Amino acid sequence: MKKLVLATVTAAGVIAAALIPQGAPVEAATRGFGSAVSAVAQPTWQTDASVNALATAGNAVYAGGLFTRVRPGGNPAGEGEAVRSYVASFSRSTGAASTWAPRLNGPVWSIATSPDGKYVVIGGDFTRVDGVARQHVAMFSVATNKLVTGWDPAVSYRVSALAIWGNTVYLGGSFSQVDGVTRNRLAAVTLTTGALLPWNPNADADVHAIDLSDDGTRVFVGGGFTTLKGTARHSLAMLNTTNGNAYPMPAAAAIPAPTECESRVKDIDTLGHRVFVANAGSGSGCYDGILAADTKTGKLLWQSKCLGATEAIKAIGSWLYKGSHAHDCRQDGSFGDGTGTHHLLVQNVANGKFGPWFPTTDAGDNTWVGPLAVTSGGNDLWVGGDFLRVNGVPQQGLTRFTDVAGGARPAAPRAPKVTSTVAGRTTVSFPAVFDADNISLTYTLYRGTTKVRSWSRNAYPWVRPTVATFTDTGVRSGQTVSYRVEATDGRNVTRGPAATVKVR
Repeated sequence: MKKLVLATVTAAGVIAAALIPQGAPVEAATRGFGSAVSAVAQPTWQTDASVNALATAGNAVYAGGLFTRVRPGGNPAGEGEAVRSYVASFSRSTGAASTWAPRLNGPVWSIATSPDGKYVVIGGDFTRVDGVARQHVAMFSVATNKLVTGWDPAVSYRVSALAIWGNTVYLGGSFSQVDGVTRNRLAAVTLTTGALLPWNPNADADVHAIDLSDDGTRVFVGGGFTTLKGTARHSLAMLNTTNGNAYPMPAAAAIPAPTECESRVKDIDTLGHRVFVANAGSGSGCYDGILAADTKTGKLLWQSKCLGATEAIKAIGSWLYKGSHAHDCRQDGSFGDGTGTHHLLVQNVANGKFGPWFPTTDAGDNTWVGPLAVTSGGNDLWVGGDFLRVNGVPQQGLTRFTDVAGGARPAAPRAPKVTSTVAGRTTVSFPAVFDADNISLTYTLYRGTTKVRSWSRNAYPWVRPTVATFTDTGVRSGQTVSYRVEATDGRNVTRGPAATVKVR
């Protein structure tokens, strides 16, 4: 909700290679990358354990989780660490940790910042902040970094979801009371005083996600519940902001009902007239996908059914970024098992098709997912989780990607396969290469220093077809010629080695 969006660039025509699933419209790569941010990770401080929640206010990113230490990027565990008990903030421009260091006695599971950027609210398992009683939720002033005195709703158990609109803070989690009044897993308090509001949807099981439409007229809640106010509402609902009553939301029916396993909503993000919903299943083969719905009518716009739990999503402009352990997307006409786990992906907000962004993380032994939380200030994407490596380089718990021009370079093309079986002719073929933040690349074949021909082709990390099999008639019998291939994303150029053949 209420995100700064990036304008997209109209795509030039792209010639699709055979056997490649149709991808999202590809942006012109004049910046060197095709989506809103590059796949090149920028220097960022790390944490010593999982980051569960992220939020942005101005030039600050707030992170909460299971960590108790932070350290500069590139440092191994234990080197140059600073104490940060479950919560910390970082500079969006440099990636460095700030001096903000509240002392909490328990983990943080949720963070939200007010739309005006003046306040940050944290929720979790803690009961004391800086030696002061705070029952599972607390508010800080962004300007002073200090705990807001007098704002102290007493929540009975974990707060795992937060959202703020106007003068209202919406809470979700595993609690049953707020200020001694029954509030089963959903509640609302005022931003100014923390006073409990009448809003009471009464969920029968845990709530993991809350977000509001950009105009503040709808509250979207998700989790593992099956009823709200005693009426069947499985995993997802669209609610009135005042009384908590549910509006019809046909898209919720796209989430399978519990059978031998259960699918829970883990994250919700809204942008414009769309709300995006991420799910994680409790067992093998459970629904783990993403759906997009209309924020007014609740009607389903599209659905992705990839297997591999989706924990975090963030919409920026034309793109929806997701953190998951996607490993089988055959249901969407894309990669299947055996291609690896794709922890970070981007999908087109209009149709769910995969776009040009393929950075990598691993997954730690806490959740085995990797990315668990994302946030953006509009021209960047911060990712937190239980990972230990990003793009193959050690980086624990936290990373960021920006729109700084350059992007990832295409992999160097292989030496082409060259044969000559007919007098006065050669046959040249070569495969496509991988670019971590572009689908469409332009390939140019050179004979010596002479440009022979260029092609534009699509390729994904899991599908890299032959770009062309080209017959060159511009050679003479007995001549020895060499060929090489260049690949470019519109900004970066890589050159492959040459292959030589004697023309028959």
